[in-house]
Amino acid sequence: MRAYQRRTKAADALIASAYLSGTNTRRVRRALAALFGGAVGKDTVSRVWRKVQTDWDAWNARPLKDEPIVRLILDGTVVRVRLDKKATAISLLVVIGVREDGQKVLLAVKRMGGETTDAWRAVLDDLTSRGLRRPQFVIVDGGAGLACALATVWNDVPVQRCTVHKHRNLLACAPERLHDEITADYTDMIYAATPQDIADRRKAFIRKWRLRHKAVADSLEEAGDALFAFAALPPSQWKSARTTNAIERLHEEFKRRIKTQTVLPSADTAAMLFWALLASGQIAMRKIDGWNTLSTVSSDQQKLDAAA
Repeated sequence: MRAYQRRTKAADALIASAYLSGTNTRRVRRALAALFGGAVGKDTVSRVWRKVQTDWDAWNARPLKDEPIVRLILDGTVVRVRLDKKATAISLLVVIGVREDGQKVLLAVKRMGGETTDAWRAVLDDLTSRGLRRPQFVIVDGGAGLACALATVWNDVPVQRCTVHKHRNLLACAPERLHDEITADYTDMIYAATPQDIADRRKAFIRKWRLRHKAVADSLEEAGDALFAFAALPPSQWKSARTTNAIERLHEEFKRRIKTQTVLPSADTAAMLFWALLASGQIAMRKIDGWNTLSTVSSDQQKLDAAA
């Protein structure tokens, strides 16, 4: 069997990931020489790289009309890339979809200059132009740009503000000596057992902190009902619906894998590398908690849509 025929999908992914991270062809060949007995040539690395580019382009253009997406999770992360020979911070805007069976899938990863309304609107317009159907529920980090973009595309879709992001906002509004007390009250409210308990503790939180430290109460009120949208879902789904943790974990894993590269070679390869780590199976996503009740929510939503 010829040497190149012994390469596995995982080995191809390793070659592509190394190259995307900024390692040049010579270093990739040297690093893999022991594994392949010196059989990895420059043409092999180039061929794998071309295949990655072709797959990436196809993935970005794929139709989405047959994807049974019922939920979206959207968030951005900042990475440093080389632009005009200078290290520059850019945003990667990431969209995860949740299918009717609860499986999470990556729908989009776009490199943008920031998380502005126009940037997020471009991402959403691209998804809808390829047939993505209206989701039943959306989870966001709380950025104003994303909120405005969503309102122009799906203004009637329930939106959940990430409870983890809001917790950070609350702590940022108060001196450190109050952090433990704020956290205890916030946790007691967010993780209450019933919608009524949540509502009661929300009122108590605002009443208390308006007196104790008004900025904390103001910050909670700023989020409005969007911070508690999860409470309208079946309780089995609350854990997965409260936060953007699914994307946060991807961000952490992505940055862990590129930590030796303080600056990625370009903005395009940053987005490609994020996608390639999932496409190659190096990072896997599981079904959401409470997935078995998604079909019930889908059925109820379909009845409401038909009535409308």
